[in-house]
Amino acid sequence: MSLKLTYQSGIYQLKTSQILNSEIETVWDYFSKPKNLNELTPKDMDFKITSSPSEEAYAGQIITYSIKILPFVRSNWVTEITHVENQKIFIDEQRFGPYVMWHHEHHFKSTPDGKTAMNDIVSYKLPLGFLGRLVAGKIIGNRIKKIFNFRETATDAIFRK
Repeated sequence: MSLKLTYQSGIYQLKTSQILNSEIETVWDYFSKPKNLNELTPKDMDFKITSSPSEEAYAGQIITYSIKILPFVRSNWVTEITHVENQKIFIDEQRFGPYVMWHHEHHFKSTPDGKTAMNDIVSYKLPLGFLGRLVAGKIIGNRIKKIFNFRETATDAIFRK
C-alpha cells in the first residue's frame, strides 16, 4: 500500500492506494456495507456504530458512531454518505464529530488481471486552528496512518492476498 499525508492551507490530506486480490463486485459488496466498518478499525479505538444503518450505503444515509479518538477521549461522530456510484466511488462526510471538517472519498477500479485497485482520499481539518495543529497535528496524523495500515492488513486477510 502506498500512503501519503500532506498539509496545505489548514487542511491535511491522506492518500492511500492498495490492490486487493478480488474482483470489484466482491470488494464493492464488502465496502458498501456500513456494518463492516468495525472490522476495518483498530480494536483500541473501541469503534461502535450507534445507529441502525441499512444494509447498503446510499447517498443521504446518516450513520452515527462512538469512537475513542485518543486514550481516555471518546467522541460521538455523525457522518453522511453524500455520493455513491456503484462499484466506482462513495464519499462520506462528517456532519458532527471531532474534526472541523472530514471528507473521505473511497475509489474502486478493476485491474486487467481481475483484481481491484482501491484508492482513498481523506481531507480533514483539526479544531482550534494553529493550536490544534501544534498540539495534535502529528498525533492525529499518525493515528490516521495507523488506521489505514490496520485496514490494509485487515483487507489483505479478508481478500486473501
